[in-house]
Amino acid sequence: MNRSTIIDSDINKMKLGGDPEFIDDDIVMLDNLREAPIPHDPRRMNFILVGLCTHGEARLNVDTLQRVITPGDVIIISDRHVIDSFSGSDDLEALCILISNKFFNEIIRNMSDLSTLFLFSRNNPVVSLTEKERHTFEEYFAFIKQRVGDEANHFRKPLVTTLLLAMFYDLSNVIFRYQQTADQRQSRADAIFARFIRLLEKHFSEERRVSFYAQQLCITPKYLSETVKQVSKRTPNEWIDNYVTAEIRVLLKNSNKSIKEIAEALHFPNQSFLGKYFKEHTGVSPSEYRKLRLRS
Repeated sequence: MNRSTIIDSDINKMKLGGDPEFIDDDIVMLDNLREAPIPHDPRRMNFILVGLCTHGEARLNVDTLQRVITPGDVIIISDRHVIDSFSGSDDLEALCILISNKFFNEIIRNMSDLSTLFLFSRNNPVVSLTEKERHTFEEYFAFIKQRVGDEANHFRKPLVTTLLLAMFYDLSNVIFRYQQTADQRQSRADAIFARFIRLLEKHFSEERRVSFYAQQLCITPKYLSETVKQVSKRTPNEWIDNYVTAEIRVLLKNSNKSIKEIAEALHFPNQSFLGKYFKEHTGVSPSEYRKLRLRS
């Protein structure tokens, strides 16, 4: 395989197998994942994937980190993440909803309460459900797929939009269960954190200074650090380092860019500086990491 580029995912290609129901290029429903045309080479996500494993086991890499999905697990992968090395057991059964970014943004417009779900899933893409929650989401998948396939319904799309929004709220409630021991949320702190993550996703390749993000948010670096730590239990520097090292891992594994070219793409002063940075955060040098990943 030519590893010079990481190809974007294509929601249209997911319509070609697994007996899907879909609405235009906005939403695709699959309940036979094993027959879906899932590529095994790296793909950078440009749509939202929400899946529920009902039988068997699946494995895939998300930003080079392997994730294992077993019965009762929900997986949420949003745009920008790179997925590859998908494999499933012979008895794998999983339900999937694929949603274009455009349609997704229409669904959650003005719904800031849902930010917690998708921020949490950035670093926790797999969540285990209780039996009651699993039954609830199986019902959601079945009913939404039925509505998606009802082409005679004049209000099909707004009806599906409403059902998806309800499902996202229930998924958010699952996340709140995971976070129930955390401090009570404060809306301003949550809003700052959400804006910080959006800025970070846009600028992490060229900006690693906390002061830059604070300036963009019109607050002091100290206040940004305190707020991000309060909401996420991690500092802004930890979030920045996580995004940068994840991107370096992806480029080392899934492209044939030289380490010098990766350093230039991520605006490091030089290759040596990138090497020290990467080893500090991962314990291995970029060249050692690339050799290890190629052997695996």
